[in-house]
Amino acid sequence: MGKTFAPLWKSLGRGIRALVSRPEYVVALIVVPLVAVWFFDSLLSRGVTTRVPVAIVDLDQSEMSRAITRNLDVQQVLDITAKCESYEAAIDLVRQGKIFGFFTIPDNFEQDVFAGNNPTLNFYSNLTYFVPGTYSYKGFKAIAVATASSVIRDMAVSRGVPESVLEPLVQPVSLQINQINNPWANYAYYLGPSFTYGTLQLMILLLTIFSITMEIKDGTSPQWLRTGGNSILVSLTGKLLPQTVIFTIVGWAVMAVQFGFNHYPMNGSLAIMLIAMALTVVACQSLGVFYASLLPNPRLALSLGALTGILAFSLAGFSFPVQNMYGGIAIFSYILPVRYLFLTYIGVALNGVDPYYVRYDLIALVLFIPVGLSMVWNLKRMCKHPVYIP
Repeated sequence: MGKTFAPLWKSLGRGIRALVSRPEYVVALIVVPLVAVWFFDSLLSRGVTTRVPVAIVDLDQSEMSRAITRNLDVQQVLDITAKCESYEAAIDLVRQGKIFGFFTIPDNFEQDVFAGNNPTLNFYSNLTYFVPGTYSYKGFKAIAVATASSVIRDMAVSRGVPESVLEPLVQPVSLQINQINNPWANYAYYLGPSFTYGTLQLMILLLTIFSITMEIKDGTSPQWLRTGGNSILVSLTGKLLPQTVIFTIVGWAVMAVQFGFNHYPMNGSLAIMLIAMALTVVACQSLGVFYASLLPNPRLALSLGALTGILAFSLAGFSFPVQNMYGGIAIFSYILPVRYLFLTYIGVALNGVDPYYVRYDLIALVLFIPVGLSMVWNLKRMCKHPVYIP
């Protein structure tokens, strides 16, 4: 039995010695993921973005325009930090990044309203910055619609229309909004895990590829292969298993910070989330093995891994729905392990569904393992006769 497992023990020892021999391993394994969770959770600690700085351009200076300004300023999402004399002055503040939008009230607005001349309220939102731009647009639109309804109501009442008849005409449908499972509309519960899990996937991919391809670059791959009994599977296990254990513990620590210290919702099974994290680590490593086997060159394989990890923030469906992506772009979201971890988080932690309903996401993570092993024959061939091309 001892002789049977001797190559594995030797390979494990070699893998552990490699981890403690270079500081970049410690940085990628521990420092970057923990710094990421601290940074993003601190950034999103307020949960909901409020009081977006905006400006008002009041060219009318009437009682009605001042009432609109007051209504804008009491909006929860808006903070009027500047009152400009012209469109040019307001747009200049937008270009400087001091405000994220402005609301314009035209000349003779009140006079045109009472004369029935149908004046126009204009507002501008800088959607280059998506979240504050969207909030400013939301606040501006709410006030514009409320102002239009108020004008219609006041004019109708002044002409003798009873308010009991007018109310159903001005607002025929009443809205009742129920934000299920995240009634606070807390962005941290959605964006925090997406950023931290995405960063963790990136580090796993890069470190897996780096640790394998550097054997070829340094010319030590034949020795690495002999240590594993000339078995590429044993050699990979010995090299990657210590990283698997550390990354899994770090991933669980990230979840402990989020669910324990930051009190993210956990409406389902915590055990399923821990299992999903462990499977995600293995799936990311398998994808890294596939890249390293397909392109056994540090520069090329690391570039491909970095591209995959970075695009995950856009293509995994965190910030934009997969079903609304253009053409075949959505296909790439299904080859990203972190997508299935995030779907499990949404289903189990936020929605509290039974584990049965996230079974396909967990199975998808398991299926990355045979994909990663499909090209190891090419890796073994290169390890026997390493050729490094700068």
